[in-house]
Amino acid sequence: MTDRNEQGLARGLTNYGDRDFSVYLRNSFAASMGYSRDVLKKPIVGIANSFSGFNNCHRHFPELVEAVKRGVLLGGGLPIEFPTISLGEVFLNPTSLKFRNLMSMDTEEMIRAQPMDAVVLIGGCDKTVPAQLMGAASADLPAVQLVAGPMMTSRYGEERLGACTDCRRFWGKYRAGEITTDQINDIEGRLATTAGTCAVMGTASTMACIAETLGMSLPGTAAIPAVHADRLRAAEASGMAAARMIANPIRPSQVITERSVENALRMLLALGGSTNAIIHLTAVAGRLGIKVALERLNELSDTTPVLVNLKPVGSHYMEDFFHAGGVGAVLRELKPLLHLDTIDVTGETLGDRLEKDPGYVDHRVIAKASAPLEPQGGLVALFGNLAPRGAILKRSAADKNLFEKEGRAVVFSSLEDLATRVDDPDLDIAEDDFMVLQNAGPKSASGMPEAGYLPIPKKLSTQGVKDMVRISDARMSGTAFGTIVLHVTPEASVGGVLALVRTGDRIRLSVAKKSIELLVDETELERRRAEWAPSVQPLEERRGYDRLYAAEVTQADEGCDFAFLQPVGKTDDDIEESSR
Repeated sequence: MTDRNEQGLARGLTNYGDRDFSVYLRNSFAASMGYSRDVLKKPIVGIANSFSGFNNCHRHFPELVEAVKRGVLLGGGLPIEFPTISLGEVFLNPTSLKFRNLMSMDTEEMIRAQPMDAVVLIGGCDKTVPAQLMGAASADLPAVQLVAGPMMTSRYGEERLGACTDCRRFWGKYRAGEITTDQINDIEGRLATTAGTCAVMGTASTMACIAETLGMSLPGTAAIPAVHADRLRAAEASGMAAARMIANPIRPSQVITERSVENALRMLLALGGSTNAIIHLTAVAGRLGIKVALERLNELSDTTPVLVNLKPVGSHYMEDFFHAGGVGAVLRELKPLLHLDTIDVTGETLGDRLEKDPGYVDHRVIAKASAPLEPQGGLVALFGNLAPRGAILKRSAADKNLFEKEGRAVVFSSLEDLATRVDDPDLDIAEDDFMVLQNAGPKSASGMPEAGYLPIPKKLSTQGVKDMVRISDARMSGTAFGTIVLHVTPEASVGGVLALVRTGDRIRLSVAKKSIELLVDETELERRRAEWAPSVQPLEERRGYDRLYAAEVTQADEGCDFAFLQPVGKTDDDIEESSR
């Protein structure tokens, strides 16, 4: 009982005041699970399993876990699975973002509290991967991210269907009276027919590509469909990679650096990926003291082309992206713009990876950098008196005819107000107006839901209006499309200028100038500011996690993380060194 090797079950002992007794007691309880004495001497790879009956994207995880265990055993480790919170996007109220930080804390603390030498993180549905990466970055134990993989597409007549861009497209047709109730009910049962995440370049797929670009997932694994045999092989390889890192540790802080974060931003822009990814990547990087400035995003966006022809920006689906060459093919097109000295969880540099044979690349799906879909990146940050700390527009999924426009504001003070009035036939609104939603940011009662995709009022949609400028402090799904200004910061609930907008005000949008301006003089704004009062429930009337979230969540430009989860005691020199 005198072995002081802090590996496997000897790590992080429960404190009874007698170390040898702690080892003895732990071994005896572990033996009750049928492990032999020799097995209990092995190093341990934890498997963070976010399976849940409330998460359809993760229903194949039991099979993935078995494949990970096989890989860990082949790598010489002992696999031990443990559960964490799971975040099923459409099953959570008011929104899954509110619980991302809670899942990150669960992941971090269970990695730190339980005896493991490395960990495989299994997630997929929108907020689970960023939560796991945030937790792993804070725990800083060798970790490999394994994603769920996307769904396969289905069919409606001769048309391919994929959640969830097609969900929104057909719902828009239904609201406009173009299809019947029987048709929308039929389509409802055909949109999502396999395990896995949304079949388009939504938030889940974007974060999978970002995880691979950062180096936290094995090369070539981001786009494998959930039901493909290669997904199981990727799980096995991820388990083996985690086991191999025990002898030669590669920690998240060595993989997620300032340079790999910039590579990930380039990938996001080239994908025309989800606006949510800006918030998530900011939060992941922030756990290691790395800042993601929206001004830098714009600099990168100006020099990064859109290359990926997937919905909602283009016409293809994730299974097409997989067969077209996936993340590796995009990275090779971006190679002159990338930091090639970054490493992944295998220890290989990005430069070495990109020297290998790329195999077949379908340039109908992944365009060449010399002939991009768009010359500039898919996202742009807007600044101005309406958004002093920034707002985000997904220009690759927007109507360019609306990029340089001035319009009259039609204001909805809350989600409830929007739901009550948007389809009122007497609503005073025209196609050239700007729809403005207030009080839907991170500090609001709704917790920053994906409500920025404001529905076109029925009186306009039935006239054939497909898009109009919409502005809010909310988010939108990565599967959505339209000329939609999001993440306005500071938000309305904390007294940002957005809270002072009134119906009839004029707003000027200029994508060319990267600006969003409320055309109201400062004297009038000061008068309105003096009359403004917050509408959120006071902290003293809240309890539990709801109270913690309301008190501590930061603004969108800071990743909507909790400030107390940022690194403590690091100097600027420490952060610079960890970013190299």
